[in-house]
Amino acid sequence: MSRIGKKPIVVPKGVTVKVHDRAVEVQGPKGKLTQAFPGGINFSLADGHLVAKRASEDPELAKFHGLARSLVANAVAGVTDGFKRELDIVGVGYRAEVKGKQVVFALGYSHAVVFDIPQGIDIAIEKQTHLTVTGVDRQLVGQVAANIRRLRKPDPYKQKGVRYTGEVLKKKAGKTGAK
Repeated sequence: MSRIGKKPIVVPKGVTVKVHDRAVEVQGPKGKLTQAFPGGINFSLADGHLVAKRASEDPELAKFHGLARSLVANAVAGVTDGFKRELDIVGVGYRAEVKGKQVVFALGYSHAVVFDIPQGIDIAIEKQTHLTVTGVDRQLVGQVAANIRRLRKPDPYKQKGVRYTGEVLKKKAGKTGAK
């Protein structure tokens, strides 16, 4: 039995959970999410706890037990507190600004890079070089942050580009000039 799958999910006050056949609908103060889960896993709601159980002891089904529980737990945490990912823009002249539902980046290219903000995601920019991506869907927040980082990955020599806050990069030595 999965150690993670056995743990009950505590449903906080102010959060409503509806269990459907192959999905769980979670609604809370930050928003509403519907999280699908693999077949053969069943969820039951009892006195403020949501428990994942397997329909059978099939080893093929066992590998999805913890996954289904984690997906639903992330949905509950998302509508309660939300998720955020922070990025830093490093480089002379590198900056970003929000214009409506788009973020316009100056990343050292000959043109401005325009990034469309997806539905359900908020992007806040401090001092033109620090971005905060927030939302209720953990997967979507992480994917949007990864897409923004991919616009200009950090250079291994000068370390200019878009990076996650707190990310440790290995700096490579450049050419050793002529002697």
